[in-house]
Amino acid sequence: MRLPPVSLLLMLLGLCSGTSFPSNINIGGLFPTGSHEYEVFRFALSQHQDVPKLVPQVDMVDTASSFSMTYAFCSQFSKGVYALMGLYDRRTVNMLMSFCGSLHVCFITPSFPVQTNNQFVLQLRPQLQEPLMALLDHFYWTRFVYMYSSDSGLTVLQKILDTAAERNWQVTSVNLDSLTEATFIKLLTDLDYKKEFQIIVDCELERLNSIINLIAAQRRNLKNYHYILANLGFMDLNLTEFQKLKPNVTGFQLVNWSNPTMEKINQDWLDFDNKDLKLARRRLRYTGALTFDGVSVMAAAFHNLRQQRIDISRRGNAGECLANPPAPWGQGIDIQRALQQVRLDGLTGRVQFDERGHRTNYTVTVMELSLRGPRKIGYWNERRGYVNTAIYRPSMEEFQSIQNKTYIITTILEAPYMMLKKNHEQFEGNDRYEGYCAELASEIAKHVGFSYKLELVGDGKYGARDAETKMWNGMVGELVYGKADVAVAPLTITLVREQVIDFTKPFMSLGISIMIKKPTKSKPGVFSFLDPLAYEIWMCIVFAYIGVSVVLFLVSRFSPYEWKAEDSDEDGPEPDRVPEAQAKRDRLPAGFSPAQNQNQQKEKDAPEHTNDFGIFNSLWFSLGAFMQQGCDISPRSLSGRIVGGVWWFFTLIIISSYTANLAAFLTVERMVSPIESAEDLAKQTEIAYGTLDGGSTKEFFRSKRSKIAVFEKMWSYMRGADPSVFVKSTSEGVSRVRKSKGKYAYLLESTMNEYIEQRKPCDTMKVGSNLDSKGYGVATPKGSPLRIPVNLAVLKLNEQAILDKLKNKWWYDKGECEHKDSSRKDKTSALSLSNVAGVFYILIGGLGLAMLVALVEFCYKSRIESRRMKELIDAAMLSTSLGGMGGAGGSSGLGGENGRVVTHDFPKAGPQGFPCMSKAASLGLSSTGM
Repeated sequence: MRLPPVSLLLMLLGLCSGTSFPSNINIGGLFPTGSHEYEVFRFALSQHQDVPKLVPQVDMVDTASSFSMTYAFCSQFSKGVYALMGLYDRRTVNMLMSFCGSLHVCFITPSFPVQTNNQFVLQLRPQLQEPLMALLDHFYWTRFVYMYSSDSGLTVLQKILDTAAERNWQVTSVNLDSLTEATFIKLLTDLDYKKEFQIIVDCELERLNSIINLIAAQRRNLKNYHYILANLGFMDLNLTEFQKLKPNVTGFQLVNWSNPTMEKINQDWLDFDNKDLKLARRRLRYTGALTFDGVSVMAAAFHNLRQQRIDISRRGNAGECLANPPAPWGQGIDIQRALQQVRLDGLTGRVQFDERGHRTNYTVTVMELSLRGPRKIGYWNERRGYVNTAIYRPSMEEFQSIQNKTYIITTILEAPYMMLKKNHEQFEGNDRYEGYCAELASEIAKHVGFSYKLELVGDGKYGARDAETKMWNGMVGELVYGKADVAVAPLTITLVREQVIDFTKPFMSLGISIMIKKPTKSKPGVFSFLDPLAYEIWMCIVFAYIGVSVVLFLVSRFSPYEWKAEDSDEDGPEPDRVPEAQAKRDRLPAGFSPAQNQNQQKEKDAPEHTNDFGIFNSLWFSLGAFMQQGCDISPRSLSGRIVGGVWWFFTLIIISSYTANLAAFLTVERMVSPIESAEDLAKQTEIAYGTLDGGSTKEFFRSKRSKIAVFEKMWSYMRGADPSVFVKSTSEGVSRVRKSKGKYAYLLESTMNEYIEQRKPCDTMKVGSNLDSKGYGVATPKGSPLRIPVNLAVLKLNEQAILDKLKNKWWYDKGECEHKDSSRKDKTSALSLSNVAGVFYILIGGLGLAMLVALVEFCYKSRIESRRMKELIDAAMLSTSLGGMGGAGGSSGLGGENGRVVTHDFPKAGPQGFPCMSKAASLGLSSTGM
């Protein structure tokens, strides 16, 4: 079968191009004699036997000698190596980078990283500057010692010094290369004397192991110290002796030993038969894992070049290395690009390089030394920074190690939490103290099973970070810097404190409250019986009363069933009026006939219709119903009864509600407070208010000022008030409240507010609800084995109601003022005259008003009678009064039945009033005998 000429030509070109890529790739190696990295290099090459095959060309050199490194480099370049792998020293690194950049030869190294833009030097080891700085921020280190070696620590030192200048850190740098064993021991003594307990050690594995062993040999107890080991091989260190001294140790780990691939490679490494070097087998170090990943990167890069059929054949000789000017290798740039583009998951995590040849997109595990050994507490990567993942689960050994030990418990004098006994001079140790926290510490120690010693905090503060020095003070500082093991005090759980120490669950819940001077108690007023109903309700009742009366009057006028016929002769003719009527008929005027007179008489004899519900009777009916006394008259029509029914129901509800509230308003003496809430404080300027200077309450307003308008306004006022409204202690704030005569309010935690309210002279009070919600917790240092046992003890005490009993004991049972409930019962006593004086005033006023109205009616009626009878007013008054008396008599001769009054015509008065009055009186009296 004959192929087309074009196909045959393409096949020949493909075979030619395929044969141009070498099947064996010479890889150079520059390693110190007997190094761990050289042994792993050989092992890694044996693991990569794919095509193209990597063939080693290794020279054992002194990496600190520039001459040896130059000769070895040029020798391997003349042999036609495609890339080199090896180690360098700080004295030869610049020379090596110069050769690689001039000749375009790639050098892959697991040595310490350096700051360079030479793209032909690929650095497998990640840089530690950023993870270390993130860890310092996490631990809030602002004062520490940085020990470093010149090989790997100079770059990190420069980063630390730059940051220290920006943040006002106090950094003491120590070059380990300039120290001997004797001077190093003296340095440890000086650090202990200066209380420099935070130390960073940055050097290679071998020197770091020797330093750790030297520290362990010179110290008996390191629990106050915190070491950060700036090395990527935390699991490669020998920390057995160091662990016994119980220091706080944090470090970094690059190799993930939980990865199954890592375990398999390590097992193959242990079984590898190295014929050239008879070294004692031990597991891979992190530098060996970096070397293995470097070989994997080269294998992947050359495999990609072969697939892409890129010509990388060597054409040169040894003279080109030292030529002036140097002649770069033309194919070196292709190899550099292929190496830089490799992406793989190796033994040290994600292997990836940036354009400068630095490791990027990597993850570093953060480790901690516990009693059981190293454990993971977090990780760092470029995308998320440091992430804390610590979940502390103490072992049985750690629980047992807690018992039968004496721990330092720091606390603060604050009543009723911690107080000195009145006769504390007669006691020693913990027996000198009493209070809520004193008993709480005793209960916790009993449940956990350890001994303790109470010590008061030196500076008398709870704990805050200084703005200038960034150092923690108070009880928090004593825990952070290892001076105490536990803090049992009214220490508020906050975010900034939780970042540097550990808290248990809250043993007491509270919030920010307002303390003011207790106002004087106000007696009920004269008209306090009107207080059960609001002013608006009383006004509505008055309008309802008038409205109902008017409606009743109207419906009674329009309803025919409300009118009744009244016969004038129903009660028989009145004997006194018969002769008079006959006389009138006899004296008919001219023009009137007897028939007309008879018709007129019939109309007068027709029955008269009357209506009981005039406007005054309607008002009287509504008033009687409202007073629940009733009335002699009642509606007869359906419409009138509907009006009366709804009015009765209305009065039933109103009177019942009034009666229910009347007792409380008359029998309880109330205190009128000028302030009831934070909003009341914010919207006024007459009463000053402030907080404790440097406490969590002040931090609350400082952090909330931009989120809540009320708190922002309050913080703005407190910050600019003159004189200052902040106080140095709680006792000063309470004293200021008591002496300011109600012109100062103190913002403090509600538990302390409630306690002071129960202390003499009992002149303060808590008003309003709490501004926030928080809690007090028992604090321990970060990672302390006491944290979980103490936390469990607090939870157990809470479930057993012991915490509630302690609060009742120290707040109310030992209180010096009346309890709120008992005081409320005492005030419900018998009424005094002041409670109901207004009722008597109304009664007296009503009686006086009735007499005045009666006098006005008497005068008005007398005036009408005097005009009608054309007689003097004094005679008319006498006639009216006598007629009234007769009417009142009922059965006397002056009055008839049903209240009808019989009147008599009096003779005209004579020239003198009094004789006429006497004569009229005699006539009136004679008529009574008729």
